[in-house]
Amino acid sequence: MRSWNRKLCVVGAMIAAAVSFGAAGQAVMDLADGVVRKVDKDARKITIRHGEIRHLDMPPMTMVFQVKDPAMLEQVQPGEKVQFRVEKSGGAMVLTEIRPVR
Repeated sequence: MRSWNRKLCVVGAMIAAAVSFGAAGQAVMDLADGVVRKVDKDARKITIRHGEIRHLDMPPMTMVFQVKDPAMLEQVQPGEKVQFRVEKSGGAMVLTEIRPVR
């Protein structure tokens, strides 16, 4: 009986680890790579030439994104390589995270 309990504990731990890794892996997969083309602080928008955005099934292109927090625009400059996260909010594409790649 103890052997069965031990196996159950191991299986439970493996499932917990897989779920945890899956959430972390998804968060990493949601990041897209790009290059900042323009920062418009007054309009609270940023233009990025980006690669594929897989979680939105979006091919590479250059597009303008609204930003969730205008302070994000202080973190980057035109020409800088970045990783970013974008979400659909209503009819708009909203940047929710951005970080320079150095």
